Amino acid sequence: MSSSAGTDDRAELAGYVGIWWQAVNDFLDLLEELGEEEWTAPTDLAGWDVRACAGHTAHLESVLAGNPEETADIGEPAHVRGVMGMYTEIGVVNRREASPDAIINEIREVTTKRHTTLLADPPTDGDAKPAVIFGGVPWSWRTLLRNRPLDVWMHEQDVRRAVGRPGNMDSAAARHTADYLAESLGYVLGKKVGAPTGTSLVLDMEGSEPFAFEIDDNGRGQRVPVPADATVTLRMDRESFIRLAGGRCQAEPGRVSVAGDRALGEQVLASLATTP
Repeated sequence: MSSSAGTDDRAELAGYVGIWWQAVNDFLDLLEELGEEEWTAPTDLAGWDVRACAGHTAHLESVLAGNPEETADIGEPAHVRGVMGMYTEIGVVNRREASPDAIINEIREVTTKRHTTLLADPPTDGDAKPAVIFGGVPWSWRTLLRNRPLDVWMHEQDVRRAVGRPGNMDSAAARHTADYLAESLGYVLGKKVGAPTGTSLVLDMEGSEPFAFEIDDNGRGQRVPVPADATVTLRMDRESFIRLAGGRCQAEPGRVSVAGDRALGEQVLASLATTP
């Protein structure tokens, strides 16, 4: 790797660390505001309440901070899907009886430890594999560090909807998450919807530059400059997009519009979810 590439990687990865750290602190600030009864409020995630979102976050961050992998008898809950779903349930089960203060303090302790380590010995190669990662997922440093602010901020929003405290839609983590999820629209258009060659899609999302994709000769949705006359254009605010792309809940009525091929647009909207 050239020195310029290494410098670029270091700056990129350090940027993700900064966004994650702010997301963690925003999440902790929110959790500290909640009354004990609010910790049992159900979220949009099937089978998970506020405590589950916080417990899951504590679990993953604990492993990333170097603590041992956890085990638990999770049973056969109806909402769990797939191997990763079974893994993420471990942290929820192990913290089901923990007090709110205990979970908050655990998140603060393990993330502070990890943040200190990342500042003292920052990763320099985005394609390299971290020495420690949860569940043995085969991610590079780039994928791991891009994913963590998304995961933390999405769970902050899950909690906010559950307790009726909307907000924090214009933070660095909010922008990072929305733009990161928007990158998957080519996959949605090409693989999930199966649009034909030449089909173009534009996402005009409030707070971000427009995203445009076109299906190439191999059936893949490639990022392209915004065309003058797209096959379909979706317009929505950031919150509506992250609800749909995050597989959470429907957007509020009147906050999403479709221009161009309406049938295709509705197909795309129904297929937007790319993360649990």
